[in-house]
Amino acid sequence: MALHMIDRVAVEDEGQGDPVVCLHGLGGSSNTWTAVMPALARHRVIRIDLPGSGRSAAGSQPLSIARLVECVRTVCQRLNVGRVHLLGHSMGTIVAQHLAADHPGLVRSLALFGPLLAPPDPARANIRTRAAKAREGAAGMQEIADTLVKASTSADSRERFPAAAAFVRESLTRQDPEGYARNCEALADAKPASVANIQAGTLLVTGDEDGVAPPQSVRAMAEKFTGNKGGTRVVVFNRCGHWTPIERPQECMRELASFLPTQR
Repeated sequence: MALHMIDRVAVEDEGQGDPVVCLHGLGGSSNTWTAVMPALARHRVIRIDLPGSGRSAAGSQPLSIARLVECVRTVCQRLNVGRVHLLGHSMGTIVAQHLAADHPGLVRSLALFGPLLAPPDPARANIRTRAAKAREGAAGMQEIADTLVKASTSADSRERFPAAAAFVRESLTRQDPEGYARNCEALADAKPASVANIQAGTLLVTGDEDGVAPPQSVRAMAEKFTGNKGGTRVVVFNRCGHWTPIERPQECMRELASFLPTQR
């Protein structure tokens, strides 16, 4: 595996075959995808720590969905990859949708976990409050992590797979507070992509206990992909929260193994 630093953005690059680009969500990193990597063994897998997350610097400018989209495009250009399969989790699904809608020549398929078009209006204020809490530093990030582990993972996952809950907590507490705060603000300002323009085949995966991407919202979201020539499929995992690749990696791998071979 090669580690690239592209404009202060950390990018892991491994394997050979059709390229897959992985985009984590708020509070995530390239490690969000580690548990599902076996399903991508026949692909070139490019995992990005998006600006302000993981090992990547936020820079001096505010973050936005548009800036994250441009970051992904830059990474693809620098690594000389053409059309890619996009995997996204949570906030990363918004970035992926904008890429697919605005740059259709870049995207072969979309596999979106915990997907949403944009935060509902009541959630935007809460996300901004979280940004302020993050700016309190390590203590603020610990409070955020403890709250979100309970709110965003299912009771079943916490009981049967405590390592999954520990991963989510570690992922959150290890974030740079200012970078996390700026990503919160980017998410709070996010606008829906023009998903009716998306032509790539799409897989939408959520948990039945996902409060960010509840099944009824994901099904309604799928109906908006009206221009999708490759079809849109919705999958709901039982007793699963928002961190689907962490809470249910075996099920995610099964869906990816079935989906990707048909999306050449």
